[in-house]
Amino acid sequence: MSEYSLRRVASLALPALVVLAAEPLYVLVDTAVVGHLGRLPLAALAIGGTVMSVAAWLGAIMAYGTTGRAARRYGSGDRAAAVAEGVQASWLALGAGVALAVAMQVAAGPLASTLAGAESDVAGAAAQWLRIAALGAPGLLLAAAGNGWMRGVQDTRRPLRYVLGANVLSAALCPVLVYPLGMGLHGSAVANAVAQTVSGVLFVRAIVVEGVPLRPQPAMMRQQVMLGRDLLIRGAAFQASFLSATAVAARFGTAVVAAHQITLQLWFFCALALDAVAIAAQSLVGAALGAGQEAEARDLGRRIAVMGGVCGVGFAILVGAGAGVVPGWFSSDPAVHEQAMVAWPWFVGLLPLAGVVYALDGVLIGAGDARFLRNATIVAAVGGFLPAIWLAYALEAGLGGIWAGLALFIVLRLATLLTRLRSGAWAIAGAVR
Repeated sequence: MSEYSLRRVASLALPALVVLAAEPLYVLVDTAVVGHLGRLPLAALAIGGTVMSVAAWLGAIMAYGTTGRAARRYGSGDRAAAVAEGVQASWLALGAGVALAVAMQVAAGPLASTLAGAESDVAGAAAQWLRIAALGAPGLLLAAAGNGWMRGVQDTRRPLRYVLGANVLSAALCPVLVYPLGMGLHGSAVANAVAQTVSGVLFVRAIVVEGVPLRPQPAMMRQQVMLGRDLLIRGAAFQASFLSATAVAARFGTAVVAAHQITLQLWFFCALALDAVAIAAQSLVGAALGAGQEAEARDLGRRIAVMGGVCGVGFAILVGAGAGVVPGWFSSDPAVHEQAMVAWPWFVGLLPLAGVVYALDGVLIGAGDARFLRNATIVAAVGGFLPAIWLAYALEAGLGGIWAGLALFIVLRLATLLTRLRSGAWAIAGAVR
């Protein structure tokens, strides 16, 4: 990769890395704080956190869809139109966030009971956590929409300040609420909602000062929803897979689901950090295609795939070196440590492959190739991850069987994405695809 291309990617990826890492890093702090309350609160957080990952998933869909559309308009030389994409995405975010917060007040109990199985004490605690944490959903989705349009106009520095500031505040608030103020598990949920609300307010302020019209434009929102539909279906395949993995882990016992919470949150942390390369890909590839530079977009795609793999190897080395230390940050229970070590070799081995997969996701999202991504993900989930997870349950294969299913999922996705990259069919020029 040329020095110029590397510098362009790094200038976008490094600030995005901090933004992407801030939320899962807060979740890891949350897990560590709650983990020392005992096995039951940690298991409840595992259930509640998995359900609330639906909101984070909706936010990622909104951010990624907005980035691609805004980047193409920005690449064509129309910054105001790029920001207008952010305005309409923010209206969609507000509506979806309020609906999710209200729905969770009713659905928290049944969802927690379904995932926890026979562990009724865990289900009750998880439902209480969910009802409070869901109040932060509007802020979370508004922040996602703001991240999307800012990435599209290649501004990753303001999101860095907004997200990092809100999460540092909440990471400091969480242990105070949980321990000295005696709120326990509820304190974790309050801190979570505070961080998301503060972040959402900051992003709303940023779009207001841009000076573009703020009224809703149904036609543009419909176009965004059409793109979001394919990303939503793709995301549903992810959610079905990871919710099933948590449900199966819960049926192997409290120690297994607690260890699954630790390793899965660490996996999400690494995945989102690796997504920094994908964010750069979305912005640069979208801008190149918006400017009609198809050859540059294809070249960027190949180079970014290599960068993703290199970053994945780096994370694998760090995670492998921390095997004997990191689980102890989250729980002092020897049974939980033992189960975490079952998943650890899978965790380390999959990171280099995941680095390439996430980078190529970014390339194709930036190109607006959402339909292909939808179909490829469904095939990998329905044909790989989900059958493997429930087979692990039937065979009583434990946490190792669950992570073997994740490995199959990653390998299938890698094969389809590399085939698509090589074909070049995704590189279609134009201001909006």
